[in-house]
Amino acid sequence: MANKTPEKTFRIGLVSASVFINEVDRDGGTRQIRNVNLQRRYRDGDNWKSSSSFGLADLPNALRALQLAMQHVESIEAESHS
Repeated sequence: MANKTPEKTFRIGLVSASVFINEVDRDGGTRQIRNVNLQRRYRDGDNWKSSSSFGLADLPNALRALQLAMQHVESIEAESHS
């Protein structure tokens, strides 16, 4: 995922949930699988860094960002199965 750009990113405060698409070969065809990366930004001196560790105060924003990412993935999955 490091070299790919996300399909969509949901930011709540300093927490973000990014949706990435992976192409998977299956049954003679290609299928898109979506994965979500959750991270928190923080300042270390003058530099911004990222972490996958969350404190109690970060959890409400993490939950909301994940909910938005889940709704996005669900809506695409529902459309592709109609």
